[in-house]
Amino acid sequence: MGADIIFEPLKFRNLTVKNRIFRSNISGRFDYYNGVGTQARINWEEKFARGGVGAIISSHVPISIRGRILPNYAVIDNDDKIPFWRRVGEKVHEYDCKYIMQLSHGGRQRDVGGVENSFNKALSSTNHTDSFHGLLCQAMTKDEIKMVVQQFGDAARRAREAGLDGVELHACNGYLINQFLSSGINNRKDEYGGSLENRTRFLLEIMKAVRKEVGDDFHFQVKISAVDHNNALAFWEKKGNTLEDSIQVSKWVEAAGADAIHVSYGSTFPHPWNPPGAFPMDHAARTYGGMIPSGVYSFRNFLLFRYRLLRPIFKFLWYRTQPDEIEGINADEAQAIKKNVSVPVLVTGGFQTASFIRKCISEGYCDGVAIARPLVANNDLVKIYASGKDLPDKPCTYCNKCLIHAISDPLGCYELSRYDGDYDRMIREIMTVFTPA
Repeated sequence: MGADIIFEPLKFRNLTVKNRIFRSNISGRFDYYNGVGTQARINWEEKFARGGVGAIISSHVPISIRGRILPNYAVIDNDDKIPFWRRVGEKVHEYDCKYIMQLSHGGRQRDVGGVENSFNKALSSTNHTDSFHGLLCQAMTKDEIKMVVQQFGDAARRAREAGLDGVELHACNGYLINQFLSSGINNRKDEYGGSLENRTRFLLEIMKAVRKEVGDDFHFQVKISAVDHNNALAFWEKKGNTLEDSIQVSKWVEAAGADAIHVSYGSTFPHPWNPPGAFPMDHAARTYGGMIPSGVYSFRNFLLFRYRLLRPIFKFLWYRTQPDEIEGINADEAQAIKKNVSVPVLVTGGFQTASFIRKCISEGYCDGVAIARPLVANNDLVKIYASGKDLPDKPCTYCNKCLIHAISDPLGCYELSRYDGDYDRMIREIMTVFTPA
């Protein structure tokens, strides 16, 4: 496979990854309520390392309990969490796979805050609720900004002490850093709002804190939304950041010490462009009920999902801007950013076909691809490519049932057609994440 660009090592300044396929950030509620990790999370990450990916980007590791999007997510808020993350890294390393921790803070995008967060509003760049769920939030004070910046730095130090291979800042998809970056969300009047330079200040301060804690010889990448399309669902909202904005942000990020840039899309999650594909109404009607206490619009959404007569309203809003093609949905934007920076560029967005991935890398759209849902469907996707196949026998259908179920159920592929209609077999496969116990 030496001539196959998919299997050529990708060299960063401080890290070399054995191939060009990264497991993108996707995860479920695998852990204890207090943020302590479990064996189930180790089993989850092992699936992809065993399947042959070059590196795993963890999903949304909160730097504080207040910053998590859902309970039962392992956090990195204290030194006592280091031994668990060391165990995760050691297991992944058994397969010659690298492990990059994604440092995250949900900000106002806190889907289920949990009991310990019920007494306070979520931290954000703004006092305005999001347009999808209506999650309540408050604009951060200068002291709170300073506190969160240091929490990111401390979390990065812990990741390095745990023996992991790098960290990634989650600065996209509507999470806290994106809430500062986006002109469609950030309405501050101080030095953290207004101009693009001011809106990027929070991110650059975090980067400075991270580099101070981990030094200059530790892999450090940043994930950004190339385009916000903040009004993709709620057409009355502002559009948010453009590609030109993100190109400039990428230049500043590179100058601040990033070793790579990871390109995504959208200023909320979920977003019609992230993840692209179907919105499974029946499944949403069964799982979205847990969101009702979280936002002022959540009950409205539940009704739209629950009653078939109302579903066309949501479908019209959701699908009106979706592109026809799913695979490589962000490739053009990644190429535009890559032309303006010198560090490697990763891109996510429905990648699943080996020949298309080769085309994107060889033609300079990106240096590597990050894959989530198709790897959930086929954990051994990289081995399938190595066998010479262009596509798995049973590829991901982009139905998005895995993500809808993640609110309340174990994460896995819930597309029954991929199991030949055998429901029991589907559930057995999903539950393998709990073995060994």
